[in-house]
Amino acid sequence: MSKALTSARITSIDLLRGIVMVIMALDHVRDYFHADAFLYSPTDLEATNIPVFFTRWITHYCAPIFVFLAGTSAWFVHQRKGTKETSLFLLKRGLWLIAVECIIVTFGWLFNPTFPIIGLQVIWAIGVSMVALAALVRLPLHWVGVIGAVLVFGHNALDNLHFGNAWWYFLHDRGRVDLFGHTVIFAYPVIPWIGTMALGFSFGTLYTKGYSSEVRHRLLLRLGLATTFLFIALRALNDYGDPSPWSIQNSASFTLLSFLNLTKYPPSMLYLLMTLGPAILFLAWTEKAKGWFASALIVFGRVPFFYYILHIYLIHALAMLAAELTGFGWQSMVLDAPVWFSESLKGYGFTLSVVYLVWISVVLALYPLCVWFDRLKSNNRNWWWLSYL
Repeated sequence: MSKALTSARITSIDLLRGIVMVIMALDHVRDYFHADAFLYSPTDLEATNIPVFFTRWITHYCAPIFVFLAGTSAWFVHQRKGTKETSLFLLKRGLWLIAVECIIVTFGWLFNPTFPIIGLQVIWAIGVSMVALAALVRLPLHWVGVIGAVLVFGHNALDNLHFGNAWWYFLHDRGRVDLFGHTVIFAYPVIPWIGTMALGFSFGTLYTKGYSSEVRHRLLLRLGLATTFLFIALRALNDYGDPSPWSIQNSASFTLLSFLNLTKYPPSMLYLLMTLGPAILFLAWTEKAKGWFASALIVFGRVPFFYYILHIYLIHALAMLAAELTGFGWQSMVLDAPVWFSESLKGYGFTLSVVYLVWISVVLALYPLCVWFDRLKSNNRNWWWLSYL
């Protein structure tokens, strides 16, 4: 069995994960604080502007990279524990994450104890993908990669199929169903996410002692460039890979926005190529990254689940305070639907500059807590339950 590199040599993975966790908070602060968030979609080219569009667009990198790296982390577990233990760990952790999404995360978004809506979003997608990967890891490694590639590159062939039932919402179409008195929103259909995690698992093989740093750097550059250029070429053809074609707009800048305006729900093949290509290039360029700023970001990357849960609750609590101070009342932030669907909040909110100030404040406020939790995990590796947080 090949051995994974020591943690000191894969800090680039934690660094990348930390960056996307920080960027992710920007999107969620925008959801709860930006006045325009209640008026139009930030990627609606008929209503948006360039700063708002890119404030949303940059956060597109978060979910694909997080899911992809979750697969890579599973590969490291596989190297340490072997197939049987890894499969069991992925199954248990996947089921745990599904429960977390339905209960802890949903309450964090709504602050409504009646749970009128249960949103199955990124944590759910990671959980389901882990359950699927628990089965896939029992296959030969090359089959894991082949299945992942088929799911990622082939799922857009299903775009014209619409069955309007829960199983199809679960697999491919975004939709909602009423279940046991609750509205369940399938925001993250799982086929492409399972493929992304499987590809991330296969990607982990580049981080073995069989690859020198120089060889890995060269391979990562080639893979990242090939993925990015493939995105550009296929998007330019405007044929397959995303259900929303781009078009010439009134200005060159908005034509570029149209080119970059890809489908996330579910993530199209081109969406995944656009986000994962630069991510792989980043890993090629930052394997030996040092300095205080990189070290700070790595902290977030080492405790992503802990950070994710805390940032939702903190952002929502701050939005509740902001609503109270601006005359909307804190009760307006006890939600019956996701905040971006709340018609009653039209007129509430702040400028984009305030959004960025709140975002930076949230990240800074969470940093010491993440440092504490990282040390807790490092100093208590025998506490098995910490591996689920």
